Amino acid sequence: MREIQFREALREAMSEEMRRDSSIFVMGEEVAEYNGAYKVSQGMLDEFGAERVIDTPIAELGFSGIGIGAAMNGLRPIIEFMTFNFSLVAIDQIINGAAKMMSMSGGQYSVPIVFRGPTGNAGMLGAQHSQNFENWYANTPGLKVAVPSNPYYAKGLLKSSIRDNDPVIFMESELMYGDKGEVPQEEYLIPLGKAYVVKEGKDVTLVSFGKMMKVAFAAAQEMEKQGVSVEVIDLCSVRPIDYATIVESVKKTNRLVVVEEAWPLAAISSEITYHVQRHAFDYLDAPVRRVNSMDLPLPYAPTLIEAILPNVKRTIEAINGVLYR
Repeated sequence: MREIQFREALREAMSEEMRRDSSIFVMGEEVAEYNGAYKVSQGMLDEFGAERVIDTPIAELGFSGIGIGAAMNGLRPIIEFMTFNFSLVAIDQIINGAAKMMSMSGGQYSVPIVFRGPTGNAGMLGAQHSQNFENWYANTPGLKVAVPSNPYYAKGLLKSSIRDNDPVIFMESELMYGDKGEVPQEEYLIPLGKAYVVKEGKDVTLVSFGKMMKVAFAAAQEMEKQGVSVEVIDLCSVRPIDYATIVESVKKTNRLVVVEEAWPLAAISSEITYHVQRHAFDYLDAPVRRVNSMDLPLPYAPTLIEAILPNVKRTIEAINGVLYR
């Protein structure tokens, strides 16, 4: 099977859907003339023209509102944020507009819109450009939230998100755009709300999503060298969450560790921990452990970034903690 970059998988997903459905368009900062800040939309202006690949001013509140209005009137916009840190400028439109419109209109208006762009730490970019908001948006009824971990999931999840009749928050990682992975040439979809067991194991369940899957895999491989069999689950979506897959795995392994880049308070890992103790308490042989970023704004210095973010060492310590408490 061919290997393509994460950014290429996203571009294929958007382009294929735009060829299939003329109501889909892309809008955001630098998506057209500059071919995208991270070259995700490279070449799309040439193929689809300026009416469907639209450069905007630096005005997230404005172009997000335009996109929501367009979606309410029969179009299917894809809104790109240069980073989800900038989505805070548009959060009123997303949460008080897109997420609530179906409910407030009594089902008269759906909002089939995708808000996509990079999330989380991307290196030495400072505290205001290095934040995770997956748990913020996942807390909002009316939104769906997808966080792919590789090119294969990125393409399949984005195609499903574009076809969905509800607003979808689609969060990528700036550090993964150049990652390569196997992606079939034939069409495929990956449903929102389905988690996948990407590595079978019997001693402990390790759950993660997005770029933290790299940390999870590396930790699992190190534990295998010590004779510990780790089952790894990729959530893919954090709203809805596939609780059933997690619970079934915990019933088998009797132990759970969750790795997540976001801050610990009210995180996705907190929600998973609650759900597992509620629905699989009698199967747990140890308390659930979480590995999150430290509860601090992310510094600029690379040594401090490394110390604050989840890493393989801290994940192995958590796994050992549930095994040998």
